[in-house]
Amino acid sequence: MLEVENLNQYYGGSHILRDVKLTVPDGKLTVLLGRNGVGKTTLLRCLMGVVQTKSGSIAWRGAPITRLPTYSRVEKGLAYVPQGRDIFPRLTVEENLLVGAASKKAPKKIPDRIYDLFPVLKDMRTRRGGDLSGGQQQQLAIGRALMSDPQLLILDEPTEGIQPSIIQDIGRTLRQLVEEMGMTVLLVEQYYDFAKDIADRYWVMSRGEIVAGGEGANMDADGVRALIAV
Repeated sequence: MLEVENLNQYYGGSHILRDVKLTVPDGKLTVLLGRNGVGKTTLLRCLMGVVQTKSGSIAWRGAPITRLPTYSRVEKGLAYVPQGRDIFPRLTVEENLLVGAASKKAPKKIPDRIYDLFPVLKDMRTRRGGDLSGGQQQQLAIGRALMSDPQLLILDEPTEGIQPSIIQDIGRTLRQLVEEMGMTVLLVEQYYDFAKDIADRYWVMSRGEIVAGGEGANMDADGVRALIAV
């Protein structure tokens, strides 16, 4: 579905992404792991066009999207949940969700499937986003991304700062999106056990390069935990 070839990116004089090459297969949950500061977030921002790449290519269903603006990538079926969630704190839950449908014909109400996935959002739909807990805000951020009816959902460390019970809920929801709704997911994660439990495929990044990849079921045997250990 998504193919990245020899992607390079710099910040000032620092070479952040170094000939990154990876694929994200259709209808699977792919996890990208790595220590802090190895370039994972930069890669996601390049995939979404938030940051322009210096060289290399990004192809979506065989068509190049490397130079497309972010809104065009969203229209083509990509959605992004950034690290830190970036919800609008003064807007209500319902208003935050409607923002996620900006690339579509604006709906007058939230589809039932969003509230089915995240019942807490229905209960709190009139509450301001800034008044939600961290876990509830993360569910809101994912719900907002799903409002654009994406084919590929890209998430940057959704478990960061989240209580364990919500982490389990998020894992179940992501597997449900893949298994029941046929969605493709690319997840950046540092929490190894969470990633191992839900991954169909994995990639490991170190110092701006992809250093390992394989089947999610083989992560223990492949020594992935040691590759990302601090």
